[in-house]
Amino acid sequence: MNSVIKWGIIGCGNVTERKSGPAYTKTDDFKLQAVMRRDIDKAADYARRHNVPTYYNDADDLINDPEVDAVYIATPPDSHLHYALKVAKAGKPCCVEKPMALNHEQCVIMNKAFEEKNLPLFVAYYRRSLPRFKQIREWLNNGLIGEPRQIRWLLTRTPSPVDIAKRYNWRTDAKIAVGGYFDDLASHGLDFFIQMLGNITTAQGIAVNQQGVYTAKDAITACWLHDSGVTGTATFNFGVAVREDVVELYGSEGKIVFSVFGETPIKLITNDSTEEVFIENPENIQLYHVGSMREHLLGNMQHPSTGSTGAHTSWVLDKILGTL
Repeated sequence: MNSVIKWGIIGCGNVTERKSGPAYTKTDDFKLQAVMRRDIDKAADYARRHNVPTYYNDADDLINDPEVDAVYIATPPDSHLHYALKVAKAGKPCCVEKPMALNHEQCVIMNKAFEEKNLPLFVAYYRRSLPRFKQIREWLNNGLIGEPRQIRWLLTRTPSPVDIAKRYNWRTDAKIAVGGYFDDLASHGLDFFIQMLGNITTAQGIAVNQQGVYTAKDAITACWLHDSGVTGTATFNFGVAVREDVVELYGSEGKIVFSVFGETPIKLITNDSTEEVFIENPENIQLYHVGSMREHLLGNMQHPSTGSTGAHTSWVLDKILGTL
């Protein structure tokens, strides 16, 4: 790679405004060189506000721009495979937003394309790189709760006004996300559990649509088994009156309690004491994820979220939803 790695973004929408886009300009040796959006006026506006030299309304133009060294795909998941294959053909490293693709089968195709070109493929499961979640893994790896036994997650949300009004939302369109917000949100937590406790060897679930306000599933229960022997259970519901996000990781000598999305203190509870630690997330939440991509591309480390790990998470999602 060049000493300065120039990135292009396909799909410079809301997720790139604060969560991810600025991280590419704040990371040493990275530069945000070009952005693409189908609406050329919106692409131009984004480029102006974020000091990006080049903008396009055609993804092919961005992918094949000789000034672009690597590509970040930040579109909805139904187009990830289409664009990723073009990036692989162009011979450039790629980062894909999560979930990685529509299903595990597409993830396998995507990985094969990059493996054949010996190119890195990253997936934006950025919690694997955040200090907050590194602290949880450190407590676990240091044996502070003894042998891990069981993990349990409750994630509930109140109905979205957009969904109640039955306005279109790709996140609840079954053609793009069979599990609705489960695909979009639960994937983050399950991916972190896999990093922390090992790959999942078997998973199953019940998925239904209770509200009837969109085509995707909105209520899911799940259970699974990690290759470390840890069992897992979870309840997800996106149409109830109370918002909750609580994970309890039980061990033989204590437990760790945390939230996947809330910035609440993480708790280490043992028979002797309770310790609470607050670790603030960065302003641009993908900052550490992007920084780890830099270290990977420079040959200094293995990035924790790759096409391989992202595909495994998609396999778990498919198994829970009963689509695989």
